[in-house]
Amino acid sequence: MKTSELALPVHATAAQQQVLDRIAVQRERLRARRAARLQSQALAAVAGTEDADATLLTRAIAFARQHPAAVAALAGVAIATGPRRLIRWAGVVLPLVMRLRR
Repeated sequence: MKTSELALPVHATAAQQQVLDRIAVQRERLRARRAARLQSQALAAVAGTEDADATLLTRAIAFARQHPAAVAALAGVAIATGPRRLIRWAGVVLPLVMRLRR
């Protein structure tokens, strides 16, 4: 091809223009989604909240710091229940918790 043929503007047909318009709308939607995600991450960082990708131990520590009375009540129930029954219930509950994490 000659360079003069490359320099000529290419006009899209009506069908092609509709496709190009849909692509532009989709790109704008993706930009808006990305901006919203970045904004929510920035707000979460400022607020000091843990993200959803944090480990279970990190979330448990954060929960314990935010709700000390609930943790104390849970510890009291665990002590009153006894170690044998507590271990038995842990064998039931832990697999359910691990399944929910997936």
